[in-house]
Amino acid sequence: MGFIPNSMLIMVHWPELLSAFGGLGATLLQPGEVDGQLKQLVAMASAQRCNYCQAHTAHSAHRAGADEEKIPTVFDFEESDLFTDKEREALRFGWLASLQPNAIESHNFETLRVFFSEREIVEIVAVISLFGFLNRWNDTLATELEPTAVDFGNDTLSDTGWNRGKH
Repeated sequence: MGFIPNSMLIMVHWPELLSAFGGLGATLLQPGEVDGQLKQLVAMASAQRCNYCQAHTAHSAHRAGADEEKIPTVFDFEESDLFTDKEREALRFGWLASLQPNAIESHNFETLRVFFSEREIVEIVAVISLFGFLNRWNDTLATELEPTAVDFGNDTLSDTGWNRGKH
């Protein structure tokens, strides 16, 4: 990310958690069968309730090379012509899986399987799950958003209604 996230600095209070989380995060977000840009956009769609995570995933999508027009329109993926049908399915899945309670149904998996292999679906669900943890972690702790992430959010997401929230 180019900086150490404050969420990880909080984890320093429990070194074993930091170590385990660091390994899990690196594994889930590394290049795999799902494109890294799409992983970050799915992470962003599943970070719908956490402004801290939205700013971070938007910044990470940018760093992964995601189309600059897609990042601020990720929450409008259903209407935007910028996204392919494949991307829409992944973003819809991330959005629905992050709702409380989870809104995924059998037909969502059937549609996802049109575009993605079982391995790719596991990668997508793993990314969504990681950000389920991070959404709760950062919102509960009101983790302070780093200046780089604030600046990126203000510059890139301001037209979406994004704000720092309680961060």
